[in-house]
Amino acid sequence: MTNVENWRALLGGRNTDEVVTKALVRDVQLPYGAGTMALITLDNGFDHTKPNTFGPNGLFALNGALSEIAERTDLAAVGVTGKPFIFAVGADLKGAAALSTREEALAIGALGHHVFRRLGELAIPSFAFVNGAAMGGGLEVALHCTYRTISSGVPAVALPECFLGLVPGWGGTQLLPRLIGPAKAIKLVIENPLSQNRMVKGKEAYELGVADAMFEPADFLEESLRWAARVVKGDLAVERPAHDEDWDKTVADARFLVDMKLRGASPAPYRALDLIAQARTASRDEGFAAEDEALADLLMGDELRAGLYSFDLVQRRAKRPAGAPDRSLARKVTKVGVVGAGLMASQMALLFARRLEVPVVLTDLDQARLDKGVGYVHAEVDKLLGKGRVSADQANRLKALVTGSLTKDAFADADFVIEAVFEDMAVKKQVFAEVEAVVSAECVLATNTSSLSLTEMGAGLAHPERLVGFHFFNPVAVMPLLEIIRGAVTDDATLATAFAVGKSLKKSSVLVKDAPAFVVNRLLTCFMGEVVTAVDEGTPLEVAEHALDGLGLPMSPFALLQLVGPAVGLHVAETLHEAFPDRFGVSENMAKLVAAGKPGVYRPDFTLDPEAVALFSGGTSPSTAEQVRERVLAALAREVRIMLDEGVVAAPQDIDLCMILGAGWPFHLGGITPYLDRTGIARPRFLSPGVASLPA
Repeated sequence: MTNVENWRALLGGRNTDEVVTKALVRDVQLPYGAGTMALITLDNGFDHTKPNTFGPNGLFALNGALSEIAERTDLAAVGVTGKPFIFAVGADLKGAAALSTREEALAIGALGHHVFRRLGELAIPSFAFVNGAAMGGGLEVALHCTYRTISSGVPAVALPECFLGLVPGWGGTQLLPRLIGPAKAIKLVIENPLSQNRMVKGKEAYELGVADAMFEPADFLEESLRWAARVVKGDLAVERPAHDEDWDKTVADARFLVDMKLRGASPAPYRALDLIAQARTASRDEGFAAEDEALADLLMGDELRAGLYSFDLVQRRAKRPAGAPDRSLARKVTKVGVVGAGLMASQMALLFARRLEVPVVLTDLDQARLDKGVGYVHAEVDKLLGKGRVSADQANRLKALVTGSLTKDAFADADFVIEAVFEDMAVKKQVFAEVEAVVSAECVLATNTSSLSLTEMGAGLAHPERLVGFHFFNPVAVMPLLEIIRGAVTDDATLATAFAVGKSLKKSSVLVKDAPAFVVNRLLTCFMGEVVTAVDEGTPLEVAEHALDGLGLPMSPFALLQLVGPAVGLHVAETLHEAFPDRFGVSENMAKLVAAGKPGVYRPDFTLDPEAVALFSGGTSPSTAEQVRERVLAALAREVRIMLDEGVVAAPQDIDLCMILGAGWPFHLGGITPYLDRTGIARPRFLSPGVASLPA
């Protein structure tokens, strides 16, 4: 039996649910008399909402098409493109999760290499015409081709494998660094996936050197064929710049940054770096064989299953929020009011203007604060213009949309008013009383409170049913989570409007019950409180600070405190202590830190501030790092269990979604509730057996 027959016997019937991407071949006469091109269109038979993916049968289909093409002697070139709006988005993840043995995992890697590399090893040149989203194995198809064009309208180009706990395993770690250099390759293979799975658009991919030419969407294929014809005839020579950077140093520097971010917690980025390092000297066979081994190890590892659970949350559950009312109840929003003109309020104003494209008016107590807030928005718009993110016309339009007023009368025709003032109940109640006096009866009132009770906040309103929690996370433009809080009397129309606005803002919204500190801040305060208590008891701050490094959290506890500010952290702790005095304490030493005016325990150069550290001295019962870790995780498990019993969210998956999107809980851990289940910390289990049985 040939290798292909062996692979077919091993993998062909493995995933009966595979949506097979077909390789449809048609002959195209190239312009300028350049000859005939066999043009392969990748198409799974569905529209763009179900992108092309590659399972075993899809790979066999492409292999069959390439075998027929290889036998022909009348062709000048071969081309590959995708169905409308989609090139291909990589491996079939459901099929990957179904692999049960390392032999199968090795086979899927080897099969992908065998098929894709044929594109670069035919007797005729090959061209990838990247007309739409190209991710993972889809991008690797293009990398195997001799030449590539890309549409300027492509919305997403990425190698997201490290985000899921894998590596680009069908040539990406070997071909890409040789094409664009190791630094740019590391950006796409490692840095972007570890930055909330950032993706680049067609124009940036072209500028990075991934594609040789770029054309506009309207006539992309026609222009690509003209360009290919000139290349085939020899009228156009494709020149690619040499890469003279220090390969070893580039990889070493990247390894240092990965260590800083993950502290060794996730194996995939490290394997990817090893493969990129090897690409400098390895032959194609050696490099691809190394990718096969890495892919097999990771496909059989714990991290992938956990990553796929996280991926399913952010791709599916986040788009269909549990408990959200029917969208038909949502009211139209044509103008937004923002109470306050501080940093958070100004960030919100810019986001509302950009996404909703409606007038946004800020109010504050004096003209100086107002000018500063509006000025911030204008400055940020100028930055977007400088980066090419908006055109000059768009920039002028955005600036015109955001204005300021010293009186709340400017809200009279607003449909949605949100406050972002000091976190004090009396202040917020006064604000809403003033707003309610001038707005229409249908205007939604939203609060950005991070911990206070909506029900209490709305108690003095004539219409408390239109008050809703709309809790952003900082920085507003970057953090994807929006906690939408329903008060005791919030009505469905108000809630539906909040969810519709959240979707327009491109946020992932989660419905949360009106409970102290909601989800993310409640769990982060629990987490932080246990660490601070351990330090108060005498544990050296450096020991407690790094006790949970093995999880690969985005920030250590005191670094997080530095980001949010000790005063804010203390305030939330006090709020939760008032609500749950038996579970949440208030650190006297933290109060000392706030009273001393310290921004945290670190100096600007991120070395420890001895004066701040000294404020936490005096305890006589130190813990080990392992003891700190165990007490933190046990406290989190207890609090999650209580939150579920209280009905703070609809299901454990919503807590996982909140922590992933709002607190940076690592993808590779698979959500906080399955992690606590798998490690044996949580009893009883939070999740159904199918989810909780993910590997630890």
